Amino acid sequence: MNIGLTELIVILIVALLVIGPKKLPDVAQALGRGLAEFKRAMEDVKDELKMEEVKRDIDDMKDSLLRKGLEEEKVTATHSGEDGHETHPPQSTLPGGQKPSAEGS
Repeated sequence: MNIGLTELIVILIVALLVIGPKKLPDVAQALGRGLAEFKRAMEDVKDELKMEEVKRDIDDMKDSLLRKGLEEEKVTATHSGEDGHETHPPQSTLPGGQKPSAEGS
C-alpha cells in the first residue's frame, strides 16, 4: 500500500480540520510513538519465530543424527556377537575333530 503525495496532503488537511491545529502535534507524536512500538513488537515476533525455526532445525538435526547412530549400532550388532565382539565363521573340522591344516594336505 503506497500513499502518494496527494493522498498524504488530503489526510493532513482532514486531520487538521478534525483534530485542530493545537492538538495535531501531540496526536502526531503519539501516533509516531505507537508506530515505533508496533515496529519493535513486530521485530520481537520475527526474532521469536526465527528462534523457534532454529530450535526446530536443531531438533531435526539431533533426531537425524540419533537415528543414524542407532542404524549404525544395528548394523554393527548384526555383524558382531551379543558380547560386542566380532564373530568369526565356524571353522570346518575333519572327522575325528581335527582341523584342516593351512597347507591343504
